[in-house]
Amino acid sequence: MVEELLFQEDYQIVDLILIAIALLVAMAIAIILFFYFSRKRIIKSELEKANLKIANQKEIIQTTIITQEEERKRIAQDLHDAISSKLNIVSLNANMLSLKDISSEETNKIANSILKVTGNVLESSRKIAHDLLPPTLDKFGLEAALEELCEEVADTNSFEVSCDLVYEAHFLNKDKELHVFRIVQELFNNSIKYSEATNLTLKTEMEGKQLLLHYFDNGKGFDVLTAKKAKGLGMSGIENRVAILNATHTIISSPNNGISVTLALNPSKDEN
Repeated sequence: MVEELLFQEDYQIVDLILIAIALLVAMAIAIILFFYFSRKRIIKSELEKANLKIANQKEIIQTTIITQEEERKRIAQDLHDAISSKLNIVSLNANMLSLKDISSEETNKIANSILKVTGNVLESSRKIAHDLLPPTLDKFGLEAALEELCEEVADTNSFEVSCDLVYEAHFLNKDKELHVFRIVQELFNNSIKYSEATNLTLKTEMEGKQLLLHYFDNGKGFDVLTAKKAKGLGMSGIENRVAILNATHTIISSPNNGISVTLALNPSKDEN
């Protein structure tokens, strides 16, 4: 009887051990499955992020190409309108000078016409070159170029322009300074063309290791979400340059409330 009880206790212990082992195996399988599916979800999420990033980069490249093509068309049109057509006039006048029966009075008149046209051509070519790469930006840096841009807009006498600039020289390299300049140039152009604003404000300041740029106008404003969906070249150009600069920005606007743009930039490692 005693032996039977001992055997029963042994069997119960064995049963408990087997049950414990089964539970441990089940827990191990559950943990493995949990980590497997968690890892799968993480990988899926990372892939979705990567695909989204690739799609975004493709869109940026595509928009950049479109913007470049539009810019090339504009430059070609400027060259044709401002230079080629005027040089044709110079050529015609020069041919007239070769005529044998031309009087001295006519010669002087044609010469003055040539001088006037060539002067206009030189001024037009200077303006086109300035638009492509502002010499002030190249020689004196971002602050001087932005100050000159503000003065050019103010000289139109169409706007009250407020310009308050603080910038640490060489905080950004020349390529990044050009992108910032183009962003501000596009903001001014948008205000001039579409906003019906009377006051334009540009401010830059150094805050810690960041450059902060603020732009405001008091124009008619627009719906930001609608503008982004429309993907106009102006808005897309700004968004693309912000991405290239690895900067952060906010655009606040609504109908009848003007626009407020803030851009925050950090120097890259090679600029420290």
